[in-house]
Amino acid sequence: MHHRKIVFSCVFAASAAILLVAQVPAVGQQTAPAKKAWTPGRTPDGDPDIAGVYDARTATPVERPKELGAKEFYTDQEFKEVSDRLHRKDPTAPGASAGVFGEGGGDNRRVQYDKDVFGFDVFLSNYVATKRTSLVVGPEGKIPPMLPEARERNATRNAYNRAHETDRVQNQNLETRCILSNRQLIPLFPIEDSNTHLQIVQGKGYVAIYQELNHDVRVIPTDGRPHLAKEIRQYQGDSVGHWEGNTLVVDTTNFTDQTAFRGSSENMHLVERYTKVSPDMLLYRFTVEDPKTWDKPWTVEVPWMTAKGPLYEYACTEGNESLGLILGAARVKEAEAAKSAK
Repeated sequence: MHHRKIVFSCVFAASAAILLVAQVPAVGQQTAPAKKAWTPGRTPDGDPDIAGVYDARTATPVERPKELGAKEFYTDQEFKEVSDRLHRKDPTAPGASAGVFGEGGGDNRRVQYDKDVFGFDVFLSNYVATKRTSLVVGPEGKIPPMLPEARERNATRNAYNRAHETDRVQNQNLETRCILSNRQLIPLFPIEDSNTHLQIVQGKGYVAIYQELNHDVRVIPTDGRPHLAKEIRQYQGDSVGHWEGNTLVVDTTNFTDQTAFRGSSENMHLVERYTKVSPDMLLYRFTVEDPKTWDKPWTVEVPWMTAKGPLYEYACTEGNESLGLILGAARVKEAEAAKSAK
């Protein structure tokens, strides 16, 4: 991942005149031309060109470590030090233990096989190039606590699913059924191990985002159409996009209660912003708003770094092949239990 040094120049009004005088070059002295801000090219239709293959992999934790308090960014020296700790496989480095999954997540597959063999180890990842201390932006650096009614709602749903998961195919989760992986759910939370690549393709009135995982393609209209009627619900909601300067803004509503994002309700409102800020970086930023789950909106920002293509097919078939065995075994157990009861 490329790291960029950000230089800030502050000019105080009280000394403006002095500075202007000081900047007048002496006779024969040449001044370097001012560096222009980078702007993306344009598509044949005149839209900002954000197309390309990107890698969202990062080891930066979702939530800021407690010891950092309200510190949103590392200094250059601090960033080098924490990066060195991560690549030395220091288990105390930020994000090294639970990856970016945050509370309730973690890298459970670390105990299943040596991830170094596949290049998936978190210690081989980098922190975000913006030097953020957490993916959640703001002085708190934390996802707001879930409201009590939301905790109760999720606990009730989870208890029902555990008790009835083998009743029928529809009671299995969408990932087991190879319909929608947890890592495909929007917003696009980054991960630190595998299948982290995405590709953006643009056409007249549309932007398509192709995900490596499950080869899912999300097609976003940018032709000014309104949202679907609120009665029409979809697993990934209804997304409509528009351009604000060089930024693609995507507004998504109409979710279902089967694709809860970190415990959200079907009324979650998601706003995503995609901005190409340099030839090798696209800044992805999203804000989640759901008054039935959190008492205030919260925002995440992560750079997507350009990567080499192509993306290859990721075919999910194991779940489909295994569902018959899962449900068949449940029917056998039920028959045995009924026989014993007699």
